[in-house]
Amino acid sequence: MQKLTRRGMLLGAASLAAAAPHVGLAGAAPKIHVLKDRNCGCCGAWVDILRADGFDVSSENSFGTLLIRHKLDNGIPQAMTSCHTGEIAGYFIEGHVPPADIRTLLDERPDAVGLAVPGMPYGSPGMGPEDKREAYDVYLIRRDGSTEIFARYEAAA
Repeated sequence: MQKLTRRGMLLGAASLAAAAPHVGLAGAAPKIHVLKDRNCGCCGAWVDILRADGFDVSSENSFGTLLIRHKLDNGIPQAMTSCHTGEIAGYFIEGHVPPADIRTLLDERPDAVGLAVPGMPYGSPGMGPEDKREAYDVYLIRRDGSTEIFARYEAAA
């Protein structure tokens, strides 16, 4: 039988304190809120893909000019816009960004506005079959409005 010592208790308490911020986070689904056009079916398809990938998604419908104003007011350059905008952990996700890229953004935590897939490329998540996709890029939007390629998806063979 092991004897509980003061040193053992202190080490145990220190271990618990160090682990406490991570307890419950490993299984927690990332929460994302999506603003979308009520008439856009691909927005709903993207939301379904996020849910299937383990995201906790809430959404609300927005109207054209209000949705555009929301994007621009939050640092999404006009050239990067698409049909819906998600907000997650202080980042904006514009358009049909793959769930894996959102997770990479959350893991790496760059100083940025967020990610964007401008337009609606065929075969991006929610925009048709991936095995027939056209090539597209996912862009990182920096706080100064500049962009750089975050991920590249080649056209399906």
